[in-house]
Amino acid sequence: MKKYFLITSVCIAVVVLGLQLFRPAVENPPVTQDFEAPAAVKKVLVRSCYDCHSNQTNLRWYDKIQPVFWQVAGHIRDGRKGLNFSNWDKLAPADRKAKLWEAVNQIESGAMPIHSYEIVHSDARISAGELAELKAYLMGMVHDMPNDTGKIQDLNRQLRAKPTAAALPVSLNGITYIPDYKDWQIISTSDRLDNGTMRVIYGNQIAVRAVKENRINPWPDGTIFAKVAWDQLEDNNGNVNTGAFKQVEFMIKDAQKYRSTNGWGFARFKTPKLVPYGKTEMFTTECISCHKPMKDNDFVFTFPIKN
Repeated sequence: MKKYFLITSVCIAVVVLGLQLFRPAVENPPVTQDFEAPAAVKKVLVRSCYDCHSNQTNLRWYDKIQPVFWQVAGHIRDGRKGLNFSNWDKLAPADRKAKLWEAVNQIESGAMPIHSYEIVHSDARISAGELAELKAYLMGMVHDMPNDTGKIQDLNRQLRAKPTAAALPVSLNGITYIPDYKDWQIISTSDRLDNGTMRVIYGNQIAVRAVKENRINPWPDGTIFAKVAWDQLEDNNGNVNTGAFKQVEFMIKDAQKYRSTNGWGFARFKTPKLVPYGKTEMFTTECISCHKPMKDNDFVFTFPIKN
């Protein structure tokens, strides 16, 4: 028995040592423009986010041990695709705020930093006080809501109009705009206070039934979400209303059809003209990269409001 244990241990050691010869390339490309923020905010993000979301990755010796190193390299590759603080000049001002808001939302939901990373890098954990500091920084970017009751009324009439079937736009990956989402049930809401938008998540009948039956991880095939964003407008009486339509994003669950994007089809239509988002059909890689931290929640950020 001891001999068997010894032979097994030696074999495992040889395999582990052999794996060290096969190492993924993890390089730090040049920094074109680093993210700038108040020192306290920058310190938190550098400590907790920069290893995977910048070109200033600081690998410790234990990060480089195989086979873990392959996973580490994958996290860095995916992280830089989703958000790279070292290429801040590549983003438009509005996109910068959107990325920051998304990052803080993921931190608040517990999706970031990744749990496996926190276990090994305990200093990456973000405290409640640090999260509050990040949120306060974002709140400083909030712009005042316009006060125009007449504009609200005009825009609401515009939003109620539905395009004809022949005029329905189609995203680059073949998903057709679904005008009937306006008749679906609201299953959740979210705010983007940094850019003054209101967001409502609608669900089709399959999604609503799944919520009632608590079958949301995974969501059943046929589930469709529509997340709609409007400007926030304040009327002359101080009431907050939906203003200009910004965009609608669809997530469609079909485990087989959308196998390459973890079972979800993505589409986004922007402005009242419903312009399909993306330059090629590969825009979906951006979508799934954003949703990847929610793998344990079937890649869905939405937490339904249960009646």
